[in-house]
Amino acid sequence: MPGKCITCDEIKAISFDEATEQEMASLAKALAHPARIRLLRILASNNGCLGSDLVGQLGLAQSTVSEHLRILKAAGFVHAEVQHPRTCFSLKPEALERLKGLLVAL
Repeated sequence: MPGKCITCDEIKAISFDEATEQEMASLAKALAHPARIRLLRILASNNGCLGSDLVGQLGLAQSTVSEHLRILKAAGFVHAEVQHPRTCFSLKPEALERLKGLLVAL
């Protein structure tokens, strides 16, 4: 996945105060289910937006996929855009870069 790599100076600049620890824990919690990891991988491998076809790709119930997407969206990993009659989902690579930076700085 192309994106801006975090530099050593940016890593050193990350301070691990209580708010940063909470942020990291929230991001990690959002990734703490195999279906969510699979969703991110599917979104990362597609250039465009995906909607209802995610259900077929995951083999899970619509309500289950919707709940996983809601959690990923709340954590900032996924962008959702309503394009009636469906919602289009795409990956937000900056959230993955933020998590990567936090993990490296840890």
